[in-house]
Order: sequence, then C-alpha cells, then structure tokens
Amino acid sequence: MHKRNYGLFTAITMITGIVIGSGIFFKADDILRYANGNVWLGVIIFVVAAIAVVFGALSISQLAIRTDKPGGLVSYAEDSYGIGMATVFGWFESFLYLPTLSAVVAWASGIYLSQVLGFEGFSVTRNTIIGAIVLTFLYLANALSAKLGGFFQNASMVIKIIPLILISVIGLIKGNTGEMLTGASGDAFTSSIKNLGWLAAFGPIAFSYDGWIVSTSICHEIKKSKRNLPLALTVAPIFVLVVYVAYFLGITSYLSPEVVMELGDDAISVASNQLFGDFGSKLVLIAVVISILGTVNGVVLGLIRLPYSLALRNMMPASKIFKKENNKLGGMPTNSAVLVYALSMAYLLLNQLFLNSKNDFVSGLDISEISICVLYLLYIILYVHVIQLWKKGEIKNIFLGLISPILASIGSLIIFSGACVKLAFILYAAICIVFILAAFAFYKKNADNIILKTDEEYQAERGQE
Repeated sequence: MHKRNYGLFTAITMITGIVIGSGIFFKADDILRYANGNVWLGVIIFVVAAIAVVFGALSISQLAIRTDKPGGLVSYAEDSYGIGMATVFGWFESFLYLPTLSAVVAWASGIYLSQVLGFEGFSVTRNTIIGAIVLTFLYLANALSAKLGGFFQNASMVIKIIPLILISVIGLIKGNTGEMLTGASGDAFTSSIKNLGWLAAFGPIAFSYDGWIVSTSICHEIKKSKRNLPLALTVAPIFVLVVYVAYFLGITSYLSPEVVMELGDDAISVASNQLFGDFGSKLVLIAVVISILGTVNGVVLGLIRLPYSLALRNMMPASKIFKKENNKLGGMPTNSAVLVYALSMAYLLLNQLFLNSKNDFVSGLDISEISICVLYLLYIILYVHVIQLWKKGEIKNIFLGLISPILASIGSLIIFSGACVKLAFILYAAICIVFILAAFAFYKKNADNIILKTDEEYQAERGQE
C-alpha cells in the first residue's frame, strides 16, 4: 500500500495554498462594480460563493474517499458514471478550463509586474507579452525540474498571504469602516439588489475561489482521509472566506468603494503606497506578484500531466504520442507539457483579442470565467451521484449524503447564473458545448480502446514506487 504522507494540518495548508491566489487582487473592483458599489452586497456574494465551495468540497470528498485512483475529477466521473463522463470531464479540464485559467492569471501577472518595474499606464498588449514570458518560464521550469516547480509552489504559499493580511488589518484600522458599512446598508442595499446585474459578480468570485477542486485529488495521500479530508475541505474554504472578506473590507474601507472601482487593478498599488511609502509599496507588490506567479505555477504543475493522464487511458487522439515520458528528465511527459503550453499561449492571445475588442459582445471578456461557471454546472452531475450513494445506504450520514450535495447544487446554479447574465455567454457556452460534444463523440468511437484500471491495480503500482 502507498504511504499516506499528509496529516490534517498539512491538508488544510495545502488546500488554502491552492485556493488563495491572484483573483482577489484584480477582481475586487469587478465585484464592487457588479454590486453597484455596495459593500454589503459584495460581502454577501463572497459568503454565498464560499457556501457553494464548502458544500461542494464536502460532497466531492465523499467520492474522493471511495477511490485510490489518481486523476481527481476524471476518476470520480469514471467511478460515478463510466468512461464516457470521465472523458468529458478530462477534456473539459485539460483543454479548456485549466489552460484558460493559466492564461488569464499569467496575463494578470503582467499588471503587477508592470507596476513593480515602474511602467506607466495600463497596456493589454504589454500584459500579454509579460504573461507569455511568465508562461514560458514556468512551463520550462516545471518540465525540466519537478522539484524546482514544487519548491516555488511551497514558497509562494507563505508569501501570498502577507499582502492580504497587511491591507486587511491596517485598512480596517485606518479606514472609514463604520461610514463605509453604514453607507452600504438600508435603501442603497435594496436598490442594488433589485438590479440583477450583481449576479455577474459570481464570475469573478468563482475565479477568486477557484482551485478547491484540485485539492480533492490528494485524498489518497491524506492520513485518515475519511475524517481528515472533509474537515480540511471545510476549514480551509472558511479560512479563505475570512481572509478574502477582510481584504475586501480593508481596501474598500481605506480607499472607499468609489475609489476602488475607479482605480481598478491599481487599487492595491495606491493603497500600499499611501500606507507604506514607495519602498513598502514595492515590497507589497512583489508579494502580490509572487502570489500570482505561485497560482500560475500551481496550475501549470498539474496541467502538464493531464493530457498524459488521458493518454495513458487512451482517452484522447494521438495517445501514443502524449503518453511518452522523457527518461532524461526523470520521466517527465514532455509532449503533454508542450501541448498544454501551446493551448495556454493560444488562449492568452485570444484573451488579448477580447480585451482589445471594440465589439460590445466580447469587449472586456475574461476568457476563463465562463468555463469556470460551466464547470460548476458539471459538478452538479457528481453531486447527484453522492445523493444516489446516500439512497443506496453507502453514505450513512444524511448531512454529507443529502443536505450537502443539495446545498452545493443550489450554490453551483447561483454561480452559473453569473455567467448567464453576460452578453458573451452565448459564445462561450457554445465553445464549452463543442468541447463536451467532441469528448463524448471521441468516447463513442473509441470506447473499446480506452484502458481502465481498478483501485487495486493503482495501489499495486504505487506500492512498487
């Protein structure tokens, strides 16, 4: 049997490190804008999204503790509904969801690297060029040395919390917290909530919380996983919620909601400059950059192995090519890494075209948000299976087997609604549907060639490592 290495505390810190990333730094102004500048409404949106994550994580954990197969979502879909659904989840995650996520976060690194380097003004093209350099460097680092990528990931996890805590605490102490919260209540709140445009805030919120699903794939590495994984998947998102809301309140209290919306992505730079001076501001921005790079690195770390994982199962075209390992690089699946690197770069360029477009249909569109929201819709398929397991008596606890997946499904539908209110949803939903149909068509044509292994076979392989 494979040795389980991680205790409860380590599991919590790993999940926290995966979830806390770049989104909160450049999405706070978007959330405020969609909430019509109402801070209370913004906080409620944070809480609702966190509920969706907590109950979603608890529900998925019930599938995770029932298998020792690697692969995360692909394995859960396979065990729940068979290889057809596993192929759909695998393609969606490998070729759309994670590559768009890595592209957008790499692009965002350009915003704050530009500020650290002293470049003036905002430039979509410059951010894209910096993002391309970041992606290239991190793909090379992870492809050439898994240890180097892992070391950077651990270091960035500690550093990424520093600017959030600093702005939270000092902003709340020095800001006009009482005045801000009073102004966000009463008639202003009622007026804001009547305008359903605030639902669009669930897109950037989902982006900020994204990554929690990756944590369920470490289940087979956690000691006493039936107890510790659900605990970790409850404590970690709640901790993230507290940190995010504190930062949101801290920066809006210090600068005011109107100024945060006006400054946009520059808000943390201006706030830290006023609070800590030029030198202190640079240090905060460097911490933000490291946080964002850590997020990109974490996505890349997992992404480069996903086509390889699919190829081992013959779940994608040209599987013979993408299942090859480079023995000179310690068994690194180089072809798999090259494929997702090319996809990430293509989405990075598409992101620039959308952001620079003067067409209202796609102008300002974040190419990752809608695929994230559609993934929440796909999660519901897995939540339904959790309920089925409860009905069969395989899950004894009514909270984990029934209440949790129902609340998770409601939360997922609310987050999905955030994509529906956007004009470009039709375009992106069409792209998502194309990927899903292509995956299912591939499965139907190649079902006889897809290789499946039992838990015992995976355990035997790990025992030989």
